[in-house]
Amino acid sequence: MSRRDAKYGPMRTNVYMLLGALVLSACSTHATGSGASSVARIGQPAPQWTQKTASGDSLSLASLRGKPVYLNFFATWCPPCNEEAPDVNALQKQYAANGLQTVGVDELENSKKAQQFVKKYGLVYPAVVDDGTLQSQYSVNGLPVHVFIDRKGIVRKIVVGEMSKTAIDSALKTIL
Repeated sequence: MSRRDAKYGPMRTNVYMLLGALVLSACSTHATGSGASSVARIGQPAPQWTQKTASGDSLSLASLRGKPVYLNFFATWCPPCNEEAPDVNALQKQYAANGLQTVGVDELENSKKAQQFVKKYGLVYPAVVDDGTLQSQYSVNGLPVHVFIDRKGIVRKIVVGEMSKTAIDSALKTIL
């Protein structure tokens, strides 16, 4: 053991323990502090949320009760999200008469960026600007993420990563 290890080893251990405790504390605080009441699980009711839309209005999952809901988590800087946007928009148009409500969820950006994305693709569905609540509720750690919720409010499918139009269409048919 070197003199440096002998001198700083115990302090280094204490620092690591303190950092670990802080991380755990931050994680538990974030889960409750963000308004997240639960974590989404397939086969369980979707966690409730209310978020601001890109246009500044409020939208809640409760307001969509009785409709099949497709949450499409995206960011303007995400290449697969940009590639999927025209297909997601086309499918919303195709299934609107069946009651489908797609909601774009812009992850941790601002309303200006979300508005630019909506305008760029001519989206016919609302985009909310997530303050971290939905990210926490749906354990989003990469983009895009697709969440399919049936008319009863039950989460039926969660897909992380890019989906083809055919794959999205197939998942949508399970909730219509």
